Amino acid sequence: MMTLRQEIADKARALGFDDVGIADPASIAESGANLQEWLSNDRHGEMSWMADRAHWRADPTTLWPEARSIIMLADSYGPDHDPLAVLSQRDRAAISVYAKGKDYHDTIKKRLKQLGRWLIDRAGGEIKVFVDTAPVMEKPLAQAAGLGWQGKHTNLVSRDLGSWFFIGAIFSTVRIRTDEKHIDRCGDCRRCLDVCPTAAFPAPFQLDARRCISYLTIELKGPIPRGLRPAIGNRIYGCDDCLSVCPWNKFAQDASEAYAARPGTDDPPLADLLNLDDAAFRELYRGSPIKRIGRSRFIRNVLIAAGNSNEPGLRPHVAGLLDDPDPLVRGAAVWSFARLAGADDVQSAKRDDPDPSVAEEWRLALSELRA
Repeated sequence: MMTLRQEIADKARALGFDDVGIADPASIAESGANLQEWLSNDRHGEMSWMADRAHWRADPTTLWPEARSIIMLADSYGPDHDPLAVLSQRDRAAISVYAKGKDYHDTIKKRLKQLGRWLIDRAGGEIKVFVDTAPVMEKPLAQAAGLGWQGKHTNLVSRDLGSWFFIGAIFSTVRIRTDEKHIDRCGDCRRCLDVCPTAAFPAPFQLDARRCISYLTIELKGPIPRGLRPAIGNRIYGCDDCLSVCPWNKFAQDASEAYAARPGTDDPPLADLLNLDDAAFRELYRGSPIKRIGRSRFIRNVLIAAGNSNEPGLRPHVAGLLDDPDPLVRGAAVWSFARLAGADDVQSAKRDDPDPSVAEEWRLALSELRA
């Protein structure tokens, strides 16, 4: 078993993974209770899939009773620049580092399957591979496997990779020697908590997704709450603030070429994005995780950024979306236009919109401008 464990590590690194550890399927029992408390406080927001399959998520032995070992893999996507620098360029879009390259689901799963097939040839048994698309608690399992620890921002932190890495899992029916659980090394540091623009951390190691910019720009299907819009700044897909300030990132490794920024992701001008129709959006973000939120949610996010930009040059681009077919886009366009124009201009541009939520945006915009 000692030999097999080392062979797995060697093979994983040969396939391009940056770290590997082994966890027992029964090693995260306490995480189930934490998950239930999080769900009972409604901190998952609209992510109903978190609650629907909570029993599988909380206990890997329920998800696949035959599993005897879980191989956890880390794949670095460390940036070669300061991800926070773009936040001061208000006419440009800030996109989370992980979403700038190829879709990590495809990139990682291919290598997980390669490693899994090798394991079957080497030791027999059966496998299942997972990359963030199944009811698997990857972060607690990765901590149990010794890859790192869940920091106060609830993301995994590694002494060797910092905060910038994806996690993949291979469930196996072969019993493999497990690694020791990683201990918490955050100490008194609270940089990740203090930097959050929307105060999404009620306490250390707790996240209220309903206030998290990543949730608001990716998972939330409806309008972003008005009170949180100004704090979003120019972040249009995800948020890297809490990851970026972690001191452990001094050990982070640069990403492989697979995660290099693609066209339309490397701090693109907001004006260019505001002009995307559905076909152009799909073409630009083909093969990117950004594509999965669809054009309407994406443009909603870009409009919020435009409204926060204080850039008069964006006003005509925003105005062109006041008549967009989707009410989600129209509502965001009203808010953005009102932030860039005066009360008289907003009154002149006002439409009698049939959608109640958009009509309310017009009413609130005029009320706030006249106050």
